[in-house]
Amino acid sequence: MGYSLWNDKIVKDEEIVIDKEDRGYQFGDGVYEVIKVYNGEMFTAKEHIDRFYKSAEKIRITVPYTKDKLHMLLHQLVEENELNTGNLYFQITRGTASRNHHFPGDTVLPVLTGNVKESPRPLENKEKGVKATFVEDIRWLRCDIKSLNLLGAVLAKQEAHEKGCYEAILHRGDIITEGSSTNVFGIKNDILYTHPINNLILDGITRRVVLTCAKEVNLPVKESAFTKSEILQMDEVFVSSTTSEITPVTEIDGTKINNGVIGEWTRKLQAQFETKIPSNFQVTDIK
Repeated sequence: MGYSLWNDKIVKDEEIVIDKEDRGYQFGDGVYEVIKVYNGEMFTAKEHIDRFYKSAEKIRITVPYTKDKLHMLLHQLVEENELNTGNLYFQITRGTASRNHHFPGDTVLPVLTGNVKESPRPLENKEKGVKATFVEDIRWLRCDIKSLNLLGAVLAKQEAHEKGCYEAILHRGDIITEGSSTNVFGIKNDILYTHPINNLILDGITRRVVLTCAKEVNLPVKESAFTKSEILQMDEVFVSSTTSEITPVTEIDGTKINNGVIGEWTRKLQAQFETKIPSNFQVTDIK
C-alpha cells in the first residue's frame, strides 16, 4: 500500500507530514472510521461516512468537505492502492495549534488522513468461534462518538489478549454494554438481545446489518440490556464489527456457551450476512 489520503489529496505515503502539535496527537481530539473493502468495493460506505460526520459534529469539528467529496476521495484511495480485500481507515483531527486545552480559533483547519491495509476475512474465527472475558467498562460516557480516545478500549483488549481471549466483553456494574471493539449479542429462546443505542455504546454499522439480517431470517429482536449472569445463560452469543463481521463466542471466562457449539441462529445470520457483501466476492475455504 503506497498511497494515503491527506486532506483533499491522494499522495504517496512518504509525502504526509503531521505537525507535532496536531491536536489528534496531543489530545486525541478527533474522530475516525473503518470501512471494510471486499473485492475492491467499500461495504456500507454511506453509513460509515454518515456516522463520521455525526461524530465530528458531536465534538464540534466541521468536516471541510461534502460527503460526496469524501466518498470520492476514499474510493480513489482504494483504487490507487489496488486494494482487494482489507480495511480502509480514515480520521479527522481538529488541526494544529499551540497546545492548549480549549479549542483553537477558526483559522485552524482540521486535518484529514486515511490509509488502507490488506486484511483477510476472519473466516476461521467465524467458523470455530472465539473466547471472551469480562472486563469492567472504564471508558468515558460518550461511547456513541467514534473518538480517537481509545485508551480504555486498548486496556480492555490487552487484558483479553493476555488471557488468551479474542475479545473483552465490557460491563458497567453488572450490565453488559459492548465489546472493546465490537457490539455484543445474545440469543435466548429464539430472541436476539443486544444493548439499546445510547451514549454507552457505539451505533455499530455492522450491528445495523445484523439487525436487518435478523428481520430477514425472522429472528425477533429485543434491544434491551442484559447482565453478566444472563449472558452466560444465553443459548448463543456473538460479537460484530467491521473487521469481525459476525463472530460466535463459544466461551466466556471458562463458561461454555451452548456447550461450545455454535448455534443455528448464528449460522443463519452469518449466511444472511454473506448476501449483503459484494456479490462478486468469493468466500474461500478455511484451511
